[in-house]
Amino acid sequence: MRTPELISPRSPRVTAARRLAKRAFRGKERLFIAEGPQAVREAVAHRGPGGEHTLVELFTTVEAAERYADIVDAAGDAGARVHHASDAVLAEISQTVTPQGLVGVCRFLDSPFEEILAARPKLVAVLAHVRDPGNAGTVLRCADAAGADAVVLTDASVDLYNPKSVRASVGSHFHLPVAVGVPVEQAVQGLRDAGVRVLAADGAGDDLDDELDAGTMGGPTAWIFGNEAWGLPEETRALADAVVRVPIHGKAESLNLATAAAVCLYASARAQRAGSTP
Repeated sequence: MRTPELISPRSPRVTAARRLAKRAFRGKERLFIAEGPQAVREAVAHRGPGGEHTLVELFTTVEAAERYADIVDAAGDAGARVHHASDAVLAEISQTVTPQGLVGVCRFLDSPFEEILAARPKLVAVLAHVRDPGNAGTVLRCADAAGADAVVLTDASVDLYNPKSVRASVGSHFHLPVAVGVPVEQAVQGLRDAGVRVLAADGAGDDLDDELDAGTMGGPTAWIFGNEAWGLPEETRALADAVVRVPIHGKAESLNLATAAAVCLYASARAQRAGSTP
């Protein structure tokens, strides 16, 4: 294993990485932080559309460099600057209470919405006015697990690269295309023009079980998921081809955003697989 450079807490590299906790600096530099072995491993393996490596810099404690020698070596082989850092330095850069010893600086990796449409997606999650970064990251992870082709964050939603969102996705940021800053009207119209049926997930809609029984969910589908507190406004629901709710068979008052999204995305994925079976 190559020996990383020992970095000073006063190094400009540490200061630059620490600033990425703020959205303004992330946007200016088009860089974000990925923490922990899973996220950093995915960042090392990921390349941008031009073939450039996504991971540009890695800070690691001596202990983590020994424990995750394969990741550290792969980061160096990918051309990333690799630094040994003290626990105190990692704590300054990290956004977690208990850092795991690996903090990567990565290039932005969002995709143009037009490219997502050109790929003729079959399953898409659209986050409209979602403000909680943990929920956004978890929905991204659910979409990845369900086999979705893309995620779209509207212009009123949380920053894709918020540290809480990146941590909640557990590496899924690096697995599927994500478009950001798309007005919800443009997202719906673009998807519909691409042959995708658009469903709004809302408690006032038709029963998801009825949709499944009717056999209407086997084609390309996009789900719009709304704000955690107030859901989807009427004008957004009106844009969709149908409004669908997850049925509550027990006594729970409701489902949280990420749980409801997982149910909807998996329902579509299952219906699509069933429709493609000879």
